[in-house]
Amino acid sequence: MKILLAEDEQRLGKLTSNMLRKKGGHTVDWVTDGETAYDYASVSSYDVLILDWMLPNLDGKSVCQQLRLEGYSGAILILTARDSVQDRIKGLDAGADDYLIKPFEIEELLARIRALGRRSFTPMLEEIYHFGGLELHRTSQIVAKGDDRLQLSHREFQLLDLLLQNRGHVLSREVILDRIWSQETEVTIKTIDATIKLLRRKLEQIDPNSNWIQNVWGVGYKIEA
Repeated sequence: MKILLAEDEQRLGKLTSNMLRKKGGHTVDWVTDGETAYDYASVSSYDVLILDWMLPNLDGKSVCQQLRLEGYSGAILILTARDSVQDRIKGLDAGADDYLIKPFEIEELLARIRALGRRSFTPMLEEIYHFGGLELHRTSQIVAKGDDRLQLSHREFQLLDLLLQNRGHVLSREVILDRIWSQETEVTIKTIDATIKLLRRKLEQIDPNSNWIQNVWGVGYKIEA
């Protein structure tokens, strides 16, 4: 499963994210403050969000509450040292699906993640996504228009899919870098611009009049809704 872990304590965050990857076999994005957690959850699809209650900038309960107000339907688990019944009620009333008290055993966290995963919160993305007369085939990673087919590289496909999932919203280069190349430390902002350039050229092969990906000067890129 794809998991977003929001934990500001460096030692615990590093240990938990590593264990989720090694023992659980999950893909994990680890962030250390509430605002970043909110941004990540808003622009990408996760199977489970794991939010520490006491995050800086925006606490985990507030992140959960804001996402739910905006219609977020994914699974959310709150981590906290607060063990009173009233605190648990507050967390659940904010929209959390589960609540785990610190300190915890990684095996229990993994078991709770499995239980949340069985409840299938996040809707499956359509295999074929239609936009502007084109078709994005997620399984084969091709773009089609009529009988024409365009094969994309894995990174090109990920980038186009991310922009399409957030149509009408500007994605900063920093967000794109984190979402697509998060595990590759040698990648720079210039890599994004180069990949966008290649992707635009490929899209022009199948639709010469296309101007799908727009540059927002000094910020990043978007595809109009």
